[in-house]
Amino acid sequence: MKSKYLLLLFALIPGGLYAQVDYSVVQVNEESGINFTQITTDNDYVCMPEVKRTGRNINWLSNRILDISIDGTQLAYLSFRSNTTNIFIKEIGKQGASVQRTNRQTVIDFTYSPDGKNICFSEANGKMSQIYQTSATSGYVCRQITSGNKDYSPVYSPDMKNIFFSRVEKNGSSIWSHDIGSNFLSSYTKGLNPCPIKGESSVLCCRINTEGRGEIWRVNYQTGIEECIVSDPSRSFTTPSISPNGEWILFVGSNAITNGNLKYFNTDLFACHVDGTQMVQLTHHAADDLSPVWSRDGKSIYFVSQRGSSTGTANVWRMDFVY
Repeated sequence: MKSKYLLLLFALIPGGLYAQVDYSVVQVNEESGINFTQITTDNDYVCMPEVKRTGRNINWLSNRILDISIDGTQLAYLSFRSNTTNIFIKEIGKQGASVQRTNRQTVIDFTYSPDGKNICFSEANGKMSQIYQTSATSGYVCRQITSGNKDYSPVYSPDMKNIFFSRVEKNGSSIWSHDIGSNFLSSYTKGLNPCPIKGESSVLCCRINTEGRGEIWRVNYQTGIEECIVSDPSRSFTTPSISPNGEWILFVGSNAITNGNLKYFNTDLFACHVDGTQMVQLTHHAADDLSPVWSRDGKSIYFVSQRGSSTGTANVWRMDFVY
């Protein structure tokens, strides 16, 4: 159902104002003409990336916690059950239980390999987080890729020769890779949320500028050429991914919903051409829309959101990509 009203109710409390979000509506008028389909249920216990709001600032966990199987029939997602966070797999379009794919304690994020045979993921262990690889279809055996550091956001290169990831260091986050054949580690450039570009010695990544806002960059690690693709003086952007046809970049951005002089900051989904032109805002709901991934045919986008839930419970949703 659509809302004819602003999704925020501002109420007076001692010392100021607060915004109460009506999560129960599925879509708002600005999203008219787009089909939204709920893929998971509350019993799937989908993890919601943490979002922090402080005054006029908003920050969110930008890790990838969704992916689609290579044949496009299965959704993999992070689920919190029995005080552990693991990867579960659900058949898209079918009613039924999800299958647990990892048997760990605190999985942070993950992606499928391009051939669909493996999954690489990061897991928190105290103050550290390490990268692992496991089968996408059977068993719980894991191969440890990194250790002794704070590593996350692993993603395979299109040719499957490397696993790119982010490493938190004293001077911020940087992009590294693990050579699958030689086990060598290489450091490339500053940034987070790496997204290798097919056919190029380049990655897309997020960088935090001096004002604390995220920007989308393209970095050629062979030539050293670095380009800022997406930046905005009033928004922050993270988590870039390239469409299957190579024409679009999908990402998360901050947004401000206004009511008179009052503002409420949330996260929405955005897209632009690979050169940064024709940026469009895809979602407008006051709920937080996060961790988007492309369908394998590029016609849809899957993401996590509290929309459609009167209790604000997160689920995975699918929306049309109509551009």
